[in-house]
Parts: sequence; C-alpha cells; structure tokens
Amino acid sequence: MALKLLIISSYKDTWNSVRPEAEIFIGMAKLGVDVTLMTQGDAEYVPRFREHGVKIIDYHPTKKFQWSAIKRIRSELKLGGYDAVYMFNNKAITNALFAAIGLPAKMVSYRGQTGNIYRYDPTCYLTHLHPRLDGIICVANAVRDDLRQYAYVADDNVVTVYKGHSLDWYQDEPVDLAEFNIPADAFVVGCVANARPRKGLPVLIEATHKLPENSDIHILLVGGGMDTPEVRQLIDASPMADRIHLAGFRRDAPAIIAACNVSALPSTKREGLPKTVIEAMVYEVAPVVADTGGSAELVVDGDSGLVVPPGDSQALADAIAKLWHDPTFCKQMGIRAKQRITEHFHTDLAALQTKEYFEKLIDKA
Repeated sequence: MALKLLIISSYKDTWNSVRPEAEIFIGMAKLGVDVTLMTQGDAEYVPRFREHGVKIIDYHPTKKFQWSAIKRIRSELKLGGYDAVYMFNNKAITNALFAAIGLPAKMVSYRGQTGNIYRYDPTCYLTHLHPRLDGIICVANAVRDDLRQYAYVADDNVVTVYKGHSLDWYQDEPVDLAEFNIPADAFVVGCVANARPRKGLPVLIEATHKLPENSDIHILLVGGGMDTPEVRQLIDASPMADRIHLAGFRRDAPAIIAACNVSALPSTKREGLPKTVIEAMVYEVAPVVADTGGSAELVVDGDSGLVVPPGDSQALADAIAKLWHDPTFCKQMGIRAKQRITEHFHTDLAALQTKEYFEKLIDKA
C-alpha cells in the first residue's frame, strides 16, 4: 500500500518563497505517496497542490499551543489512517505532537536553521525535544549535526534532505543596474538579505575598507531594513561610500543578483540553506559565503564558490578581490556553481529522498 502522509504547514508566504518546499510534496505525490496537506485553503499554492493530487484540509493552527488545534488534528489522525505526520513550523509541531499522543503515526518535524535548541530550555520540549517525536528532517548537515547534540531522537532518524530547486524556475532577465547608478562596466558584488544582525552586513561593509584602492568594485545591498541611521553611518565611513548602493526590498531580487558578478552572504551564525545563494548560483553568479549553517554545503570551496570564516572581514575582502583580479576565474566559478545546483540540489532528488526517509522510518516500527 502507498505511504499515507499528513503534512501540516503554512503556505501564506509568497509563491517563490514556498516553492522549494511545496514542490517536494508534489514530487512525492508523483512518486505514489498519498499526500494530504493541512494548510490555509486560500494560500496561493493551493491550486497547484490540488492539480497534482495533493489533498487539502483548510486548517492551520493560529497559536503555538491551542486546544482546538490539538482536537482538530487528533480527529484527523484517528480518521485518516496516516502512516506519518510531517510538521513544518512551531505551531504545527507543538499542536500535532500533543494530538498524536497514544496514536501510532510516526511524527517527524522539519528544522531549517542551526541554534536555539537547548535541553535547559523548557520551550524546546514542546517541539524538537518533545518525547513523542520520532524523527527530524534538516535542511543541511550543519543543522543535522547541531540537532543530534540535543534531540532525544536516534541519530539515524535525524537526517538531511536538501530542499530542491529547478532551473526552470529561474528565467528572469538580469535587470539593468543603471537604475542604481552603477556603471555598465563595474564589477558588482550583490548581497541579498534582510538587515538582521546575523546576516553580517557590518562585516561586508568593513570588508570594503580592505578592498583594492581605485578598483571598479561596487557593492549592491538588496533587502528590507537596510536604510537605517546605523547602516548609513557604516556606509559613510567606508572609503567606497559612493560605490555602495541600497536597493531596499525588491520582489525581483533574483533578477538583480543575476546582473552581478559576485553574490556575497557574510552571515555570522544560524544559516540554514540560504535560497538567495542558490538563486545566485543558478544565474551563474560566483558565490562567496561565510562558513555558517548550510551555506558552505552549497558550494565546493575554490571550485563553485569561495568559503570564508564568519565575521572575518579580511577573508571576505580577499575572496572578493581574488574574483575581481581574475574575471575569467570568476565567470568559470559561476558556471560551475550552476552545475552544482543542477546535480546536487534538484527538487526531484529532494522528493525521492523524503519519500525514502519516511518509508525507512515506518519499516523500523
């Protein structure tokens, strides 16, 4: 009989942001898995789910601990005859784990970033340390290895499945960077990230103090929350102040990064498998990433990308300068980056690996 899987997740985010995850479920349905998804019925992706045989239950918890949600999920588990439940956010995880107490379905959570799981934190026992949990699927090996230190789940049930992508999703024409007053012949380093402390924006700006003088390197910052007095002060203090450009939040961020020579993500901690790096690689833009979370797993250092220590502005500047000094090497690295996504991070592979994980977990029962 086909594996019968209940997935509980929210899909109210934009189409592009949920697509790598959503296509795993569609891929599993194509592989013969009986997939039911509990989510908001008006989510943008719902019509595509239904088109490909994913059953939809129009419901998602609104609170992390919600009696009505526990009752609703428990009722579905009793009636549905599911082999397993896959839970994607804290609201889903907490309510579904309590709903499943005493029931036979295997319970599996998803984890998308490192950090913030500790045995001394009682809130963690509502999610990834809950005694009812049977397995955890992680977005990267760094996340997996981090969780294996704390989770009470057997190590071989805490695994990595990289979220897959398809080249067909990325067909945008690169934007004209002239709109940001960047010359056509400039060497452009793009950074797509919201201005959170862990994204390392100050590290990138500090690196501008250490780049070659009189170069034609420009820095293009794309993301929300960057136009603040603190960021402006850092930019004004840079010797490259007139070559650092703020694009703000943009829905066409992939098309912007496609027009750059280099993509930099100088995160200092807690990365998962950053989609912005994958998007750059698909568009053959050479990536420079800090070795935190799953970022370094996306590339082969020195071949399809460059990896630098987190928080090391000198190493970041050296990596950017290396690519600037050798534009042929930079271009070839971008080509190899695209090949790496094609060969190792494809959505079909992610669907197959997820299906095989659940089948193996159920066979152990």
